[in-house]
Amino acid sequence: MDVIVRPTPELKGSIGALSSKNYTTRYLLVAALAEGTSTIYYPAHSEDSDAMRRCIQDLGAVLEEDEEKAVITGFGRHPKDIKELNVGNAGAVLRFLMGIATLCPEVTFVNTYPDSLGKRPHDDLIEALGLLGVEVDHNNGRLPITIRGGKPKGGKISVSGAVSSQYLSALLFLTPLLAEDSEIEVLDDLKSKVVIGQTLEVLEQAGIVIHASEDYMHFRVPGGQSYQAKTYTVQGDYPGSAAVLAAAAVTQSDVVIERLPVFSKQGERAIIDVLKMMEVPLTHENDIVRVQGNGRLKAVEFDGDAATDAVLAMVAAAVFAEGTSRFYNVENLRYKECDRITDYLNELRKAGANVEERQAEIIVHGRPEGVEGGVEINAHYDHRVIMALSIVGLRSKKPIIIKDAHHVAKSYPQYFDHIRALGAQVEWVQ
Repeated sequence: MDVIVRPTPELKGSIGALSSKNYTTRYLLVAALAEGTSTIYYPAHSEDSDAMRRCIQDLGAVLEEDEEKAVITGFGRHPKDIKELNVGNAGAVLRFLMGIATLCPEVTFVNTYPDSLGKRPHDDLIEALGLLGVEVDHNNGRLPITIRGGKPKGGKISVSGAVSSQYLSALLFLTPLLAEDSEIEVLDDLKSKVVIGQTLEVLEQAGIVIHASEDYMHFRVPGGQSYQAKTYTVQGDYPGSAAVLAAAAVTQSDVVIERLPVFSKQGERAIIDVLKMMEVPLTHENDIVRVQGNGRLKAVEFDGDAATDAVLAMVAAAVFAEGTSRFYNVENLRYKECDRITDYLNELRKAGANVEERQAEIIVHGRPEGVEGGVEINAHYDHRVIMALSIVGLRSKKPIIIKDAHHVAKSYPQYFDHIRALGAQVEWVQ
């Protein structure tokens, strides 16, 4: 389905942040890897987290859920011997489970999204799994991928962090379960280090011991560990909330979002700092963010590596800022559901934005007067692009149509309901 976003001068109201997708998928996984029963309060419901739910059940976990919590009885270090797993379009779920699948005799990850996840490479993780003695069949590093495991062995492992931190997270979830101690060395640069901090935080909560160097480039992992069954509470999601906050920043607004912890390890918490740097009037106290936007923003320069999933929303805000903004160190945006630099900027130009790209940079020449709009835009089946383009539509002079906007459900199914509740003029069209 498509969505029409009409010019909206004013947003007002209060919403609760949806629960964090990143934390939910990690808590679901460590609960499945525990022997015993874990409880997760306020888990996220999105296509990604639902993919993890589906796959851990296929691997032998028992899941019961009500409106408040998920109760999971895990399979520990002994997943079910299953032949096929379908992660949908969830890249993180695929990569985390590629590690866990090495505990199974043979598992094939099928390719159900050839135009999105099916195009994304996983070579660096495939090479690392080979160092564990695991045989992997693949299509030039892409899906479908068959893992022949059963008896992975720990030891010295190296993995590149240049494309994604998810490869490293996959190894951090797996190696504590192996009989041998492991040493993991990260080659090249490590992208999205802050997300590794989230993985380590969840592992520690699950009773796992990992010795990490300060720069997250070396890890010592004692083998023979067991995940403990625990109770977890999922915090509010900054990546999804970044789009709502940016929408409030570019309009006349008085918007409140609750359940956003002031001291969160989510890198996308930086949206608060960036909007302050752009001189957007906002406060953040007691896990509540209040934006009283006046539609006036100043240009900003920002290292986007630590806040990857908020950069597109920041760029959308910068489209209407006074001056030239620069978002650098963002090359890993190219390896997401689409190329979030080239593809996204091409669509922004259609709407009338003045943007430039470099290999690892996005440059935005702001247009405080607004952009023309009046176009149909292809969001490339990418939930982050859909949300970011909707922000631009609110300040366009004419409505924009975002194609296939239902793919926002990958991370934030209620996104359009939430911004409509704040006054955004959006409607679904067949």
